[in-house]
Amino acid sequence: MNKPNYLKTIKKIKIGKHLPDAIYLHESAVKCLPLPLKNFLESQVIELGFESITWNLIKFFKREFKISLLNYPEFYTAAFPSLKSSHSIDLENLTCKKIQYTNSKNPPILHRKETLLEPSNPLIPDYKKLTTQAENEGLFENKRIIGFKNRWEEILKEKGLSIIGHEIVKKRVFDNGIERHKTAIDRYSLSTPVQSLYRNNYLNGNYTFFDYGCGKCDDLNIVNELGVNASGWDPVYRSDSKIVKADIVNLGFVINIIESPSERTQTLKKAYTLSKKFLVASVMLGSESITSKFKQYGDGVITSRNTFQKYYTQNEFREYLEGSLGELAIAVGPGVFYIFKDKIEEQQLLINRQGRRKNWKRISYTDSPDRLKIKQQAFYTRHKDLLNDFWNTCLEFGRLPLNSEYKRSEELRATCGSHQKAFTLATEIYDKLNFQLAESERRKDLLVHFALGLFSRRKPYKTMPRVLQKDIKHFFNKYTDTIQESTDLLFSVGNTQTIKSECQKADENLKTGRMDGDHSWTIHIDYINQLSPVLRTYIGCATQLYGDLYEVDMIKIHMQSNKVSLMKYDDFENKPLPLLMERIKINLREQRIDFFTYGDKFKPQPLYLKSQYIEDGFPKYKDQRSFDVQLSSFEWLDLSGFGPNIDEFDEGIADKGILIKGFDIET
Repeated sequence: MNKPNYLKTIKKIKIGKHLPDAIYLHESAVKCLPLPLKNFLESQVIELGFESITWNLIKFFKREFKISLLNYPEFYTAAFPSLKSSHSIDLENLTCKKIQYTNSKNPPILHRKETLLEPSNPLIPDYKKLTTQAENEGLFENKRIIGFKNRWEEILKEKGLSIIGHEIVKKRVFDNGIERHKTAIDRYSLSTPVQSLYRNNYLNGNYTFFDYGCGKCDDLNIVNELGVNASGWDPVYRSDSKIVKADIVNLGFVINIIESPSERTQTLKKAYTLSKKFLVASVMLGSESITSKFKQYGDGVITSRNTFQKYYTQNEFREYLEGSLGELAIAVGPGVFYIFKDKIEEQQLLINRQGRRKNWKRISYTDSPDRLKIKQQAFYTRHKDLLNDFWNTCLEFGRLPLNSEYKRSEELRATCGSHQKAFTLATEIYDKLNFQLAESERRKDLLVHFALGLFSRRKPYKTMPRVLQKDIKHFFNKYTDTIQESTDLLFSVGNTQTIKSECQKADENLKTGRMDGDHSWTIHIDYINQLSPVLRTYIGCATQLYGDLYEVDMIKIHMQSNKVSLMKYDDFENKPLPLLMERIKINLREQRIDFFTYGDKFKPQPLYLKSQYIEDGFPKYKDQRSFDVQLSSFEWLDLSGFGPNIDEFDEGIADKGILIKGFDIET
């Protein structure tokens, strides 16, 4: 294709982000290009040896015979991602100019992501919503100055806005007229420990928050924006502020930078004293392989930045917290623990972890009023919304809810007389088998909860939440019966033959995942709550040591060795061959956690045949299935075991002249 043909063909592009001088397109939409241009693009990439370039956006110049391959690694995760690298290719002179922005403090940023995607992409509505928010806030009024990070962040600050996820949040102006957004914000995301509070719904405005060692108030400003009554203190940046008590106290990455062990413990105890409900404590984790790189100083090291750092392993930090405070430390992530003073709150968090979160609304209604008498049919028609809501609540609890447990109880009792009468009517309308299923699953949730309590050596609570008391009475009759069944469940987890048998049954029932002989069974994280109580407890024992599985994609149950492996992949949902970025191996017998990071020392391993781990309904399942069928048809490709590493695979497809663009394989 020569320059005139190129410029003529460019005019036929209907999709993408059209600017006066160029058209921008996401890699997933390349398949929608006019065929001559698509073929030319792919041939040029191969001919010029650019197959190894990492890119996800392409820029077509409208007046020049040029293209640029742009890399925005955070395209899917960041609302307004930053450019990391650019390869501008002069197609006339066959030259390439490369620009790296990795170390730039002011890289270009991307707006209006929805315009770059193919029209059928399911993410477009979310991205459009973000763009509409930005337009309504006037962020795009001066288009010439918003293209780079520094000026963009200044505009956000000037308008009292910040970004959380894919949402623009307005900062609060308090009744006393103080505009808290005037405080400098250096970053636009919550730290790991405070993110855990957000995920667990502790930043909903019902809890006060104090950041003990708040630094430049990065977390504090965002927490205030969320409507939380929050304050903080720091010996360097906020020494004039008051140190106050709060429901939740955050001690984030503080004690690991204190050189004196006694001062470290004193700071920890002071922070715990300030908490009314619980303390969040976090540190940097590091093994001997990390500490050996630095100069030893006391019980820590002096880093390359000439700062002190005390590294812990996950188990060391837990033991330090529990030994210093005399309380149970609950892992919520690597290096992040909650230590509760309010034991009712503690139990509520732990029981919520075992909730199945099944969408009962989607499967529960049979709507069969034709079976009812005429009078009942009329009653049902008038109060359908209320009865639907009540029935769904019954399914969530697996039992009849107490008056205090149902938010519309007063309305329901005024309408039906009592919860029991409403339930009797509901069982005539809806499928009672679903309630029996919900009842059975709730009982299993409770068994897993109490079994994990025994594993973590939690002391019996003097008082329990009323909800839990009602659960025990309904599902087990007596507390002693509950503990006996939970003890039996926990003991079964130590039997490797039982684990093997349960994995085999689950593999047969779910028909998803990968069984590697007698060694291990690997599944996607979404299926954990569909497993038997034995396997959920087995995995739960691992998460008691590690924390929440928020960023984990896959989990491997080692059937013979009392181990669990957690795997994190690079953009699991949106890539046909996601790369393994981190593997965490948890040894239950030794209560040890080993972290393996891929990229430098270890080559990232692609996940082949991803469709065997997911099912219809998972994002891009059909595309993935089609991709895997085609990949499996290549006789030269040996996918036994874990398949070839990424270098071997890239070399193989290059030798065969195969191109992979998104979920498309072109031979």
